[in-house]
Amino acid sequence: MRFILLVSSILAALFSTTFFFIQRYSTSKMHTLASIRAANAAYVHSTTPPPVAVFVGGTSGIGEGMALTFAEHTKGNARIVIVGRNKDAAEKIFASMPKLDDAGAAELATREFVKCDVMLMKNIHNVTKDILARYPKINYLIMTPGIAAIGGRDETAEGIDKRLAVHYYARWKFLHDLLPALKRAGEAGEKVAAMSVYSAGKGGAIDVDDLELKKGLSIMKSALVGATYNDLMMEAFAEQAPTLPLIHAYPGFVRSPLMASSSSAFVRGVSSVLLPLTRPLSVTGVECGQYMWHAIYHTVDGKPGAWRTGSHGEDLAKKNYYGNEEQRRIVWEHTKKVVNDAVNG
Repeated sequence: MRFILLVSSILAALFSTTFFFIQRYSTSKMHTLASIRAANAAYVHSTTPPPVAVFVGGTSGIGEGMALTFAEHTKGNARIVIVGRNKDAAEKIFASMPKLDDAGAAELATREFVKCDVMLMKNIHNVTKDILARYPKINYLIMTPGIAAIGGRDETAEGIDKRLAVHYYARWKFLHDLLPALKRAGEAGEKVAAMSVYSAGKGGAIDVDDLELKKGLSIMKSALVGATYNDLMMEAFAEQAPTLPLIHAYPGFVRSPLMASSSSAFVRGVSSVLLPLTRPLSVTGVECGQYMWHAIYHTVDGKPGAWRTGSHGEDLAKKNYYGNEEQRRIVWEHTKKVVNDAVNG
């Protein structure tokens, strides 16, 4: 059985690598990384007060890359909150960010780590209350938490599949709870956006009679459904906050420690072989961060509504879109119940 899983994983990885290679080199060269870096560096942020950015899952990979590039774009003049499990990793990231010479500005440009295991909705509920108490206005909410696991359904203590908990329900909960702070920043005329970096344009059809995937769950099914849930999530929140830009982004093929840090020894073993082979076709977390911020600064550029953006920060519009208005309503009500039951259970 393990041999079959190994072969399947290798074949899937080769297929994915080929797909990413074709996509990466068939994408228009109109926006090169160098030009995107230059455009991002020229973007003007509000400086009084410094913008507040919350990075959920920001201690490694894409989240780390987005935090570092944001600090670079703001020249360190920002209040940055990293939510995750690894305080030491967060402190190293903070230490590598630009420093401000002006003592007054440096006092406002804070760095804060907030410990949270985002698999559990109760944890998120407590953390968001704490964040709101200190940051009544939030300019950017960036959500990138991930999990690499194989096998079937594996539930958290709250009865939610771990993959769906991290890739969907946790993101919904963070956005739901922190939405008032995002609204306040927008109402004050400040730059604002929320982004869930997952798999825009890579979704699939959903079964409204099995939204928790209790009838049958696989890695592929979880990935496809999670992507569609993220699309519908942003659309539903856009109805509640029609003045805010809400983005579901696809990051492309990124070199991150996600597989190497998996709880599965099998996944860690596969990653040690695949990551070196796929290195020429992937980007670093910081490079990905430039593309993702390009989507926020330039593709979306403050325009409200639900957005779907691609690996170069481009607008995907309705490319490979699944779902409809009725499904959006059903998924919203389902999610509220699952999250509330987890918090109150």
